[in-house]
Amino acid sequence: MPSGSLLLQGLVLGVLTGGLYALLSSGLSLYFGVMRVVMVAHPAFLIVAAYLTYTLNVRLGLDPLLTIPLTVPLFFAAGVAIQRLLISRLASDTMAMMSVLLTFGMALIIEGVLGTVYTGSYRSISMDYATQSLSLGAVRLPYDRIIAFCVAALTLGLLFVVLRMTRFGQSLRATIQHPQAARLVGIRTDRVTGYGFGLGLATAAVGGAVLALITPFFPAAHWAWIGKLMAIIVVGGLGSVQGAAAAALMLGVIESLVLVTVDATWATMMFYVFLFLTLVVRPQGFFGGRLAQRF
Repeated sequence: MPSGSLLLQGLVLGVLTGGLYALLSSGLSLYFGVMRVVMVAHPAFLIVAAYLTYTLNVRLGLDPLLTIPLTVPLFFAAGVAIQRLLISRLASDTMAMMSVLLTFGMALIIEGVLGTVYTGSYRSISMDYATQSLSLGAVRLPYDRIIAFCVAALTLGLLFVVLRMTRFGQSLRATIQHPQAARLVGIRTDRVTGYGFGLGLATAAVGGAVLALITPFFPAAHWAWIGKLMAIIVVGGLGSVQGAAAAALMLGVIESLVLVTVDATWATMMFYVFLFLTLVVRPQGFFGGRLAQRF
């Protein structure tokens, strides 16, 4: 039986890791909430952002966190372009199914391009401040996890403000609730949808910079993330950013506690166990309400 200090260590690390998971899954919730798009390529864009962060760090000496203001506008523009040039061409009645196929192909292309440019070797960014830890009694908190949690909290807070307290957020929620009615009151739903998709991809820029700081990565690393992130948004409720955040924290804590009490294999399995239970017991998710109210 693990000691109390070890369980406390696992609990705290689980909360910090859950914050990171919430950041990484927020974009997936936005895609589905805005257009019912299952964006399989989102983790691939996380790895793209990690490589851009790595390149800016190596070539220009920029701190990974300072690359975020440079990559976020780039990813936002890319998201708007992808929505207008590719996603908008899919038939609305088969959007979910066809978006899986389209974005799966995008993920394969991204992986191939990254492998060609950077090779398949692992890359990482080592910063002195990220390799240290903060001691609080018997608990040691790695600074990289603390930084990741703080960046995630700030990003999700800004996302909440944009979605709930701005005119764009009101237009986006109206478009989600009833596109035809939104158009009748003068909302340009095509533009709002594109911006919403861009906002989702912009979160990948932030997540990729954080990933580059805390873990090694390689072109095919996105496949290790897609299962976890999909499990989080299903448990949280498809289209619910707040639900995904709650599910991410819960699953992060459970994963960490199972890791210190059982082993790493079972810790990873917890995501799929809860995914299965959610689909059987409550398919709409445990933390989501009506889609129009989820933002």
